[in-house]
Amino acid sequence: MKCQAQARERWLHARERDLLDVPYVHVVFTLPHGLLPLAYRNSACLYTSLFHASAATLRDVAADPRHLGAEIGVLSILHTWGQTLVRHPHVHCVVPAGGLSPDHQRWIRPRYAGFFLPVKVLSRVFRGKFVEALRRAYDRNELDLSGGNEHLRVPTAWRAFVNALFETDWVVYAKPAFGGAHAVLRYLGRYTHRVAISNHRLLAFDGHHVSFSYKDYARGDRRRTMTLTAMEFLRRFVQHILPRGFVRIRQSGFLANTCRAARLTLARTLLAAPPTSAPATDAAPQVTEAPTRVTWACPRCGAAMIVGPILSALQLATVAFGFDTS
Repeated sequence: MKCQAQARERWLHARERDLLDVPYVHVVFTLPHGLLPLAYRNSACLYTSLFHASAATLRDVAADPRHLGAEIGVLSILHTWGQTLVRHPHVHCVVPAGGLSPDHQRWIRPRYAGFFLPVKVLSRVFRGKFVEALRRAYDRNELDLSGGNEHLRVPTAWRAFVNALFETDWVVYAKPAFGGAHAVLRYLGRYTHRVAISNHRLLAFDGHHVSFSYKDYARGDRRRTMTLTAMEFLRRFVQHILPRGFVRIRQSGFLANTCRAARLTLARTLLAAPPTSAPATDAAPQVTEAPTRVTWACPRCGAAMIVGPILSALQLATVAFGFDTS
C-alpha cells in the first residue's frame, strides 16, 4: 500500500504552480447512507454525479452576489471509505478563499475572515443538484436496478425512495481555512493518492483474521482496534476499487484544464495589484474613463501582454521553434 507515495509526490510537485497566495478552505460533501444500496452496481454513475453536484454547488453559491459574487476554482478528491472500511462516499474540495469578479477586473475576497460560504445553503443546493442528476439517470435507464434494488423499477417505489432523500439534511462540512501554499501542499498530501487503509493501521494477521486500528469519531476520536475475518476484510477493501479509468481527482471553475493557466495568471496579476483607494470627498469631480482590462508588461520590450490561447504540446512543437537555450 506504499505504491502511491511516489505518484503523490509527483502530483503535488506539479500542483505547486497552481497555488495562489491566498488562504484556502476545505469543504466536504458526503452522500447519505440511503443511497449506498445503489452504489454497489452504479458506483461510476453516483460518484460522477457526486463530483458534478458538489463542484457545481460551490460554483453557483459562490457566484451569487448575496454570498461572494465571484468565479471560484475547485479541486475535488473522491474518497469512498470510512475508518472501518465501510462504504462512505464523500468528496474533499479544496478551494481558494476568493475568486474572480464577473468582469475579471478584480479579485473578490470573502466578506468575513474565517467564513467562506454558508454550509446550510451548500447542503440544500447540493441535495437538489444530486437528486436531479439521479432522476435524470433513472429516466434514461442508466441505473442498474438488479439484485436488491429490483423493487425500484416500479415508478411509485422509485418516487418514494427519492422523496425520502429530502427528509434529512445532507452533510456538508466546511473546515476552518488554512494558510498559504506550503500549508496547502501538506494538507493535500493527506488526501491525494490514498487507499482505503494504510500500512501503519494494520496490526496483525494470523492467517484467518485481520486486526487494524481505526479512529472512532463518535467517541472523541479515540483509537480503537477492529478484528475481521480475512474474507470480510477483503470484501470491505475491494469495494473501494474504482471502475477502470475513473478519475478521482478533478478540477473545475477557474482551475479547469481548459482555462487554468490563463485564469491563474490573471488571478496572480489581480492579487498583486494594489487595492483601489476611495476618492477623497473634497476632491473635484473627475471624468471616469471606462475601465480597462488588467495587463502586465513584457520584461523585454515593456509592451502590454495579453493572455493567448492554450496550446497543446503538438501545437507548441509546430509553432514554437528556434529557442535560444544558451
